Amino acid sequence: MLRSLFLLLAFVISLSALSDNEILKRANGFMKTSNKSDQFRAYNDYKNLYLRALMNDNEKLRSNALSGIVASGRKLHIDVSQYSRELIKSKPKTSYRAPTPKANPKSKSKKKIKIKSSHKLKSVRWKNDRLVLRFDKKLRSNQINYFTLYDSKKKRYKYIFDIHASMLTKSQNLRKDNISRIKLAQFNPNTLRLVIENSTKLSVRFKTDNSQLQISMSHASGNKSALPTKYKAVSPKRLDRNKTIVIDAGHGGKDPGAVGYKRYREKIVVFQIAQELRNILKSRGFKVYMTRDRDKFVKLSKRTQYANKKDADIFVSIHANAVSKKHAKKVHGIECYFLAKSRSSRAKKVAAKENAADLSDMDFYGKESFLNTINSHNIVAANKLAIDLQRGMLATLSKSYKNVKDAGVREGPFWVLVGAQMPSVLVEVGFITHPTEARRLVNSKYQKKLALGLANGVERYFLNN
Repeated sequence: MLRSLFLLLAFVISLSALSDNEILKRANGFMKTSNKSDQFRAYNDYKNLYLRALMNDNEKLRSNALSGIVASGRKLHIDVSQYSRELIKSKPKTSYRAPTPKANPKSKSKKKIKIKSSHKLKSVRWKNDRLVLRFDKKLRSNQINYFTLYDSKKKRYKYIFDIHASMLTKSQNLRKDNISRIKLAQFNPNTLRLVIENSTKLSVRFKTDNSQLQISMSHASGNKSALPTKYKAVSPKRLDRNKTIVIDAGHGGKDPGAVGYKRYREKIVVFQIAQELRNILKSRGFKVYMTRDRDKFVKLSKRTQYANKKDADIFVSIHANAVSKKHAKKVHGIECYFLAKSRSSRAKKVAAKENAADLSDMDFYGKESFLNTINSHNIVAANKLAIDLQRGMLATLSKSYKNVKDAGVREGPFWVLVGAQMPSVLVEVGFITHPTEARRLVNSKYQKKLALGLANGVERYFLNN
């Protein structure tokens, strides 16, 4: 254990000592080999370069990093569709070329870029009351992600299958007696999504049989369409479903946090978002704990101690940002921070605000010295977690709301993250002082969308790491 921690620490130190060009050259070298370990090293190097590019507004480096992430990710069968779309939109001047369909010599139209999954859906049919999806290749258990959701307002149950595959036809609405809705559609270029929706609870079971996915659904009170005994429900073998997550709702009790537009209080807003995130993650099978379950004050040092005690895999601290009245109408946006002794004056200002609630005996200089000895082996992982959470929030919110601003992923000396023995991130969900953003932050619909984006970011992090 100590040896692995030493190697990780040495890796982080060596990474920080290298220039961007040196890391890019090393990653390109790893990519030329057929060794999977080297390809994983290349993938990690490219993702770290992408983070550096975002922090330093280096467009050329971002394009090179995105090219590398897409190329290495596809070799490793990692879902990099979001990075690929970002690369296409940015139109980088690099040697990378996204996969394109075969050119038709008679056609003068421009080539259209398509991203293809490794598996294709060949047919969908009902067989003995079971829905059978047949693919062109044998299915692996880690290609199927099954989870359930419940919409308390509409009183609807949803049973969702995400399959790493693509369709040959357009989306389909399937029919079955006594089932409200069954829809099959391409969720993103690499994910086929099947949604079974009903007003009453269902018993849903499934199994893979070579290239087939067989799904049975019946009302919980009866088993007319249930699979035979030999087809007992099989949970997908996904390590990320066994993960433990600790969510920290910032401030609380005597510490209200920031007080913003119309006297909205940070401690209340972030607690509501944290509750929504907990509910979504629990519905997807994760083990979730919260550092505070009501409006009470918890010292910053106690929050990570609680996460360590629960042996958490990740720690997510949720906060809302604020500025003075003079700048309140101008400054807005969502940002994520990971623990580091930041060089950014902006990050230091935000950290000073969030650290103010800590009433420990350690003085400023003691804290600064302690920050120099932070758990460096988790910095790289926290970088990735911060990127995935940021992308998740922006992707989900942008579908329903205008002017959702990406304020970036940054490093910062946040005292609430110090001492965590796992990758930890502080999320600033927006500025409670900005009129528009503040009104959104207190709206339950917006809170649920934001929490959904964070949950999707958590999923992506565990899937890719």
